[in-house]
Amino acid sequence: MKPEPIPPIIRVEPSRGWVSLKLGELWNYRELLYFLTWRDVKVKYKQTLLGVAWAIIQPFFTMVVFTLFFGKLAKMPSDGIPYPIFSFTALVPWTFFSNALSQASNSLVGSANLIKRVYFPRLAIPLASVLTGAVDFFFAFAVLIGMMLYFGIVPTVNILWLPLLLSLVVVISLGVSLWLSALNVQFRDVRYVIPFLTQVWLFATPIVYPSSLLKEPWRIIYGLNPMAGVVEGFRWALLGAKTAPGPMILVSAAAACLVLVSGALYFRRMEKTFADVV
Repeated sequence: MKPEPIPPIIRVEPSRGWVSLKLGELWNYRELLYFLTWRDVKVKYKQTLLGVAWAIIQPFFTMVVFTLFFGKLAKMPSDGIPYPIFSFTALVPWTFFSNALSQASNSLVGSANLIKRVYFPRLAIPLASVLTGAVDFFFAFAVLIGMMLYFGIVPTVNILWLPLLLSLVVVISLGVSLWLSALNVQFRDVRYVIPFLTQVWLFATPIVYPSSLLKEPWRIIYGLNPMAGVVEGFRWALLGAKTAPGPMILVSAAAACLVLVSGALYFRRMEKTFADVV
């Protein structure tokens, strides 16, 4: 008989100072990440009247309000694109981002019992909350494709950049979520700041207006808001907008990577206190 394999021994010790991210450890727990993501999806739509329809209702009716007040009444320019699809194309990635912030920021506190009893990479919890938003994104994106067909807009070859733009949304969402989730463990009033932060960030992003209103070099500097490059990138890739993001998307990508790396390092530094404080 073959001897039974000896299970690996994991020694849990408190870290000191800045520690490595241990992404390999997160990969070893990939099945747990899958189940955490699936759990969040089921909890999100459990006992809801409309179910996944909320993924469509939220950005769609926001688009209707923006079209009435900014498109019709304020006559906001839209770079020659019909205003409804101009705003909805921006709202699809924005809704993914805003939902990630609201859900992931409270994910550690909501998983307090799990954190206290079981050892696993804590990074999996906010990451699962961010990945949950992918379900809403794809439903809203299907509506966006339908609107493009309705307005007679055919994507150009620029659509090949869409997977990279979507990856950039995930990077931004995860980076900010790591900061907020770790801070929320220490300071519980962070959750009250999230709605205000999201609202301010919404109007600091070219969703109801085009970034073409800004002249160079201010448009490039505007890319320090990482969602600005994403929104303009989506319009350029899907709608063929003439205002290509250009250098702005590079600045946004650099800002997003900086937020992700700093957020991950801060999260790992504070991770040793989660079980005691949460």
